[in-house]
Amino acid sequence: MSTGQPLASGKSQIFESLLWFLPDWVQNTVLVLIVLAVLATWGLKLRNKIVHRRALRQAPPAPAAARYDQGSGADYLGAYAPQRRPEDSSA
Repeated sequence: MSTGQPLASGKSQIFESLLWFLPDWVQNTVLVLIVLAVLATWGLKLRNKIVHRRALRQAPPAPAAARYDQGSGADYLGAYAPQRRPEDSSA
């Protein structure tokens, strides 16, 4: 009941064509190294995700929003702050 279509994917056919002339032990070694590289990548991603979550949990809380009477950033610039305009109280 064969339709004449190859059952292997294009990637596996390319892989086989690159390694078909090598001995079996070399082919197996290459396969094992590829599997180990994939597993190591997954492990590093998982580790980085865990480290990121721990860092977020241990981060100091974000500063509260500035209140109306708290002032502005220009109040902390010292001599470099722009001069305040006098507020008109005759309104």
